Amino acid sequence: MTLSFYVHIPYCIKRCGYCDFNTYTPTELQDGATLEIVSNDYIDAVLKELDAAPTDLVPTIFFGGGTPSLLPADDLGRVITAISKRNGLSDDCEITLEANPDSVTKERLERYLAVGFNRISFGMQSAKPHVLAVLDRTHNPDNVKRAVDMARAAGFKSISVDLIYGTPGESLDDWQETVAAALDLDIDHISAYALIVETGTKLAAQIKRGELTMPDDDLMADMYLMVDQLCEAKGFSWYELSNWAKPGHECRHNIAYWENKNWWGLGPGAHSHVDGKRFWNVKHPTLYKEKLHIGQTPILDSETLTSEQIARESIMLGIRMRDGLQISLLEPHQLEILATYRENGYIELADDRVLLTPVGRLIADRIVREITF
Repeated sequence: MTLSFYVHIPYCIKRCGYCDFNTYTPTELQDGATLEIVSNDYIDAVLKELDAAPTDLVPTIFFGGGTPSLLPADDLGRVITAISKRNGLSDDCEITLEANPDSVTKERLERYLAVGFNRISFGMQSAKPHVLAVLDRTHNPDNVKRAVDMARAAGFKSISVDLIYGTPGESLDDWQETVAAALDLDIDHISAYALIVETGTKLAAQIKRGELTMPDDDLMADMYLMVDQLCEAKGFSWYELSNWAKPGHECRHNIAYWENKNWWGLGPGAHSHVDGKRFWNVKHPTLYKEKLHIGQTPILDSETLTSEQIARESIMLGIRMRDGLQISLLEPHQLEILATYRENGYIELADDRVLLTPVGRLIADRIVREITF
């Protein structure tokens, strides 16, 4: 067995208007700590949580957030070193850092490589300043190319950018320019996610007040098909609904999620999955640290998956992937439902597998609902 690790870094300089992730700015923290003060103390707590995890070999580690690149490389490196000494890393272990383009320098990037990172993912989101303004993103779009070029020069072998489409006020031409700008970068991987407006965010309040209007479903569909076509034309193949990569640069950490492998989430609010059991930690970093420093578990709750849930999730996750679903895993009534989708061009059959076509990917959730409930 293997065990991947997700390491949550729950700190940001500023909260983006669309974000409902478990992140905190220094002013939001009850203890009023600055990032400089909090870093060392926080990593100490993460290392205490690590003691509870299984000791299986580690094929991937992913530092997400928040903004992991705000923390000094040596602090993050303490986690990598501890996992390596305790569990052991596979020879080709993929170790990813999520980064804000504005938060990296040549020296920091070189140091991140020195402590063990070999893959970096920049939050680009858009190349259009007016779109970034609606999203409340703090970075200058020109800094993305600068950051990517510095990362490549420093020696990162795999570089990704994250994009968001469907922002209020974003046109199809805006989106085309963003994707084209991303593909002109020296990168190996693109993630493109439809904007989801979460209740309680600044963006949701602006939409509720009528200050902003969400794009319609047809435009969202056109945006998805456009990024797929542009990526494929530049040698980036889709391997999961929202992800495209050059050969050999797929994100193996995320693939572990989609294949229901074992992973342990370190940090407040982090989720884990080990041998059919899911569990998740308390959300606030102050409470998380307090519990670990007095010897208590940070786990808030858990659930053991039934065989039916495991089968349903295998279908839900598997159909998202380029390799699709094995026909032998499906029941006759499920195959009957899929036959209609095949006739209408949403799926195709190849090598005893069910594969989504590009237009089928647009309604993947609907197909999953119909064959699993």
